[in-house]
Amino acid sequence: MGSEKKIILVTGGSGLVGQAIKQAKQQDPRENETFIFLSSKDGDLKDPAATQRIFERYKPTHVIHLAAMVGGLFNNMKHNLDFLRNNILINDNVLQNSYKLGVKKVVSCLSTCVFPDQTTYPIDETMIHNGPPHSSNFGYSYAKRLIDVQNHAYNQQHGCHFTAVIPTNVFGAYDNFNLEDGHVIPGLIHKAYIAKKEGKPLVVYGSGKPLRQFIYSIDLAKLFLFVLREYEEIDPIILSVDESSEVSIGEVAQIIADAFQLEHGIILDSTKADGQYKKTASNKKLRGYLPDFQFMPLKDAIERTVQWFNLNYHIARK
Repeated sequence: MGSEKKIILVTGGSGLVGQAIKQAKQQDPRENETFIFLSSKDGDLKDPAATQRIFERYKPTHVIHLAAMVGGLFNNMKHNLDFLRNNILINDNVLQNSYKLGVKKVVSCLSTCVFPDQTTYPIDETMIHNGPPHSSNFGYSYAKRLIDVQNHAYNQQHGCHFTAVIPTNVFGAYDNFNLEDGHVIPGLIHKAYIAKKEGKPLVVYGSGKPLRQFIYSIDLAKLFLFVLREYEEIDPIILSVDESSEVSIGEVAQIIADAFQLEHGIILDSTKADGQYKKTASNKKLRGYLPDFQFMPLKDAIERTVQWFNLNYHIARK
């Protein structure tokens, strides 16, 4: 099995996770693997004909499906229908073409927002469909949940090996550092960059108390390769650091401030809302497969990301 030629098509290959997979596969190369990283320039995956052309051109044996219409909280709240429809179209085209062309395995990327809003913690893989997702981005969340439904249906009806991973909060080089639409770490890095330039403190929205699990994009990419190469289940797997690695937003802001050597420290603006206090996810299933996997310490990973942002400020998405 191991020496069979694999052509691995990565949709959404130019983003945060795609770029990290490029790096991870160079660190752990396999002679029989050829990777093709798609970007939006290669064709519109919402369009069935364009998607079919891409699949017929590259004839992949394996697919890592990262492409999605994504946006920050505010964008999601205003456009739930767009996020629902566009992501359903993308996912359906990728999975249907994978089935039609006999792709051996598809690994799609979900998000922790697929989980029910009202839930017990820690969250695990069995809870995905236990209640409605948070109302703010229900369109995106339901579209992502449907990938899991489709994976099981393709397996039941056609015997396809389509599965999915659920990462917690990913960050790293090539992230979206937009101040309005970016996630916590890239948003704070961009803010800190400006604070450093202006000789001001870093202003953090909220109390700084909410807890999150952050995973460095390179670690996530290594785990993606494990899932591609080894993981045989159709059921999804959460890719997350251990529960003990949960950190507060305040702690993360401090690490970022230190990485920039900010002279005026941090100000917590508690007039701003905090969002959910915690979203703890269990990585027990992952640890069953990889008990000894070592995640990069958060401080080191943030320092590397800050260094990348400083060096690549002109090309970073922001």
